[in-house]
Amino acid sequence: MLKYRSAWLTGGWLLVSLIVYLSLMPHPPEPMSFPNADKLEHGVAYASLSLWFCQIYLSFRQRVVVMVALIAMGVVIEFLQGWSGYRFFEYADMLANGTGVVLGYLLARTALGRVFVLIEKVGL
Repeated sequence: MLKYRSAWLTGGWLLVSLIVYLSLMPHPPEPMSFPNADKLEHGVAYASLSLWFCQIYLSFRQRVVVMVALIAMGVVIEFLQGWSGYRFFEYADMLANGTGVVLGYLLARTALGRVFVLIEKVGL
């Protein structure tokens, strides 16, 4: 059990809020500039969220709920972008989001899935 579970959850929800904000703002920053760079950005963002929350919710059932919720979030955001009038709806973005979620889950099954425990253990 994580000692600072509420702090980890707060950080996770702040990340969710940041991703929602960046996804719905009219002119988001473009840190990478090559063809389809945004797909990589989507994948990294959703992999990060998935890895983050899979370190808090440890059972398989909880992790499935996390993955379904994050995939649903990506789908809903994509529809909101399409309805916004200044962003675009793309199935490829949904695929990148979902791929990132699965990647984050898989990474959580490696040593990376214990980063929070290690941070708490060394007292950072």
